Amino acid sequence: MKASTLSDAALPIAIRDLTKRYGPVYALNAVDLDVHSGEFLTLLGPSGSGKTTLLMAIAGFNRPDSGSIKFGAEEVILKPPHKRDVGMVFQSYALFPQMSVADNIGFPLKLRGVGAPERAARVEEALETVQLGGFGARGIDQLSGGQRQRVALARAFVFGPRILLMDEPLSALDKKLRERMQIELKHLHRKLGVTTVYVTHDQREALTMSDRIAVINDGQLVQLDAPEVIYNAPANAFVADFIGESTMLPLTRGASGLMYRDQKIAETRDGESWSLVVRPERLFFAAQDAQSDDNTIVLRGTLRETVFQGESEMALVALDNGIELAFRFGTGATTNSTGGGLGEQVAVGLNRKDVIIIPGETT
Repeated sequence: MKASTLSDAALPIAIRDLTKRYGPVYALNAVDLDVHSGEFLTLLGPSGSGKTTLLMAIAGFNRPDSGSIKFGAEEVILKPPHKRDVGMVFQSYALFPQMSVADNIGFPLKLRGVGAPERAARVEEALETVQLGGFGARGIDQLSGGQRQRVALARAFVFGPRILLMDEPLSALDKKLRERMQIELKHLHRKLGVTTVYVTHDQREALTMSDRIAVINDGQLVQLDAPEVIYNAPANAFVADFIGESTMLPLTRGASGLMYRDQKIAETRDGESWSLVVRPERLFFAAQDAQSDDNTIVLRGTLRETVFQGESEMALVALDNGIELAFRFGTGATTNSTGGGLGEQVAVGLNRKDVIIIPGETT
């Protein structure tokens, strides 16, 4: 169960043309996906997008209508779950309440015929790995939510699986514990080195934990890339809107390039219509007489609302064409003010280095 052993055992996953239908509805529609050996890949999408269906197909708990799933060079699509040698952490943890912590963790080893002395040693090592040393004799009902989640994790990796699958394992935790466990899971993955596929609908969770993110919508893979690329270069309006907060401003083609109203935003791109994606944390209040230049785009509108949110404040500005622009700024003593009261005209700046252009509707 040591990190080197698991790293050596980690396998890539190759998914080709995977399709699953329920009547006329495609839960998965010809999905192609490669998961690198030892990486932490997150399947991210809204409810009903197909991400859990894909995870369960990898685990063997549902049978696709067509396609291929390979672990390394081995085709596994017809293999039952218990022969795929994967560790699984469910949303509900699925722990046995009548068993002790140690017996829960040791259960996969017992099924595999591991003797009691070795089983006890590996269970204790797993407990130390998830920072629960000395908890083996406790009952499940004596544990907090975060501790139960760690027990479920330890049970999933104690037998040295080649692949670890997790289905929204943090969704039942409160916000503070959830965020702490995200970091702990990231550290644990780095220590174990096992190929991990993780399902969530939480964008921030995916951005925090993943080596790469596979964005799923309507049973299709929409974008696959590193978190920074997904956030800073979304493939389309769905990704831009789903990952983080954003406002989409439609662009037109002018003689000098792509325009928003009378301002040039970018060079002309042929073949499609385009939109400007505005991330709220990348805006700032500009001076009332500020003008757009080579470094900054200046937008003007009416300050509709400000909302204090603790570490940040959200402002809503209605642009002169009716689009409402949301942006966020810090509440520290050095943060610039809103530049006006509710109902007053304000100027909002966007650094041209923060411009994101996506395919979209023009006006």
